[in-house]
Amino acid sequence: MSKAIRNEYADLGVEAFYAQNGDKYENPHEAQVRLLVQKNAHKLDCSAVLDLSCGSGEVTRALTDIRIENIIGCDPFTHQLYEKQTQKKCFTFTFDDFMRGKHLEVWKEKQFGVIICSFALHLQPEKKLYPLVSALFFLTDTLVIITPHKRPVLEVLENVELIDSDFELTARGKKVFLKVYRRMIV
Repeated sequence: MSKAIRNEYADLGVEAFYAQNGDKYENPHEAQVRLLVQKNAHKLDCSAVLDLSCGSGEVTRALTDIRIENIIGCDPFTHQLYEKQTQKKCFTFTFDDFMRGKHLEVWKEKQFGVIICSFALHLQPEKKLYPLVSALFFLTDTLVIITPHKRPVLEVLENVELIDSDFELTARGKKVFLKVYRRMIV
């Protein structure tokens, strides 16, 4: 993968990019993801973790390195690579599947202590982002977003609050953000 991934997404589209690269995908910011996850895991309920948009397992490997083991992956594009690299189960639900409630066939309300989604939600169009976040908050009270941007900005949603954030710098001085959101119970 010689071009920047965002350029590949623009040229091919997300689905075509992963159809071509899903079996060999590597997050170029794995070092920053690892640092952010390991620095912040103690603040989270990691009793049951959904690694959403799990890629090749960067978040899962960071957690297992600090002895957090109850992790399930979910990625429609890289599930085989994730299972090979982590030896953990990976579901193939798409974001649209979550919005349609298909995940409820497997998971029930408040199934996870935390859902960690890295390098994916910033790509969602706003009209799909908020229904997706609502569906995810049906499964957890805490959603962690790892993103190469300040977006998405979920704290503008009703009953969602940003409770913590952190960042790590890349070699080129760009920030990779970790943002912790909680659903407020009213």
